[in-house]
Amino acid sequence: MVHYRHLPVLAAAVLSGMLCAPLPSASGETSPADDLRIEITKKGLGKEVVITQGSREWFMMVEVTPENTVVVRQEKDQDRYLVDESETHDRPLTASEVDAAIADYVNSVKARAKKP
Repeated sequence: MVHYRHLPVLAAAVLSGMLCAPLPSASGETSPADDLRIEITKKGLGKEVVITQGSREWFMMVEVTPENTVVVRQEKDQDRYLVDESETHDRPLTASEVDAAIADYVNSVKARAKKP
């Protein structure tokens, strides 16, 4: 759960991650993360992101209602689920908190996808 006192730090982390895009290597080689396909869709007050790389797929949905927020994360390779988890927050996340959660997830997947 994100507390309001952490928002300035979270916002700075999100902004730094968004402003620091990886540069192509001088040799012209591409890293595994370079072929990631990222689709972010607004869903009501929340958002969802689907990231694909070959047969791998990462999915995160942040569903916001007036009473709470549900976050679902899934990762699968072909038809086999590697991660399938959800969490419920006892309050609705703000739009900036939803954006931060999605950005953090995308950056996390990018970092993990680079590993051989």
